[in-house]
Amino acid sequence: MYCKNSGDFETNEIPKTVNANIAVLTPSDDKDFIVRKVCLEKDGSMPNHTNEIQHQQYVLKGEAKVVIGDEEYHAKQGDFLYIPAGVAHYYSACYNSEYEFLCMITTKEDEIKLV
Repeated sequence: MYCKNSGDFETNEIPKTVNANIAVLTPSDDKDFIVRKVCLEKDGSMPNHTNEIQHQQYVLKGEAKVVIGDEEYHAKQGDFLYIPAGVAHYYSACYNSEYEFLCMITTKEDEIKLV
């Protein structure tokens, strides 16, 4: 059994980002998937990059420009985003608000490459 408030988890800065942090919410012994809470402060950003695994994301609050491949989105609270494996993507909290989302991934080995 497992029930914890997402605000109670340790957060860490995300390397090569601007004002972004991450908290891993999934118990460490889970073998199937990982849920992470990512927060970008107002004007925070994450550079263009690819991952070898797919991402599924749900926006908890705020809004941001999210570019996935050649498509630009104005993502906001309640939106769901799907990022296929190998597709370049980046985030910019450029709409005068912070941006917070859950990011669900598998436990498969991943490699992040900056584009």
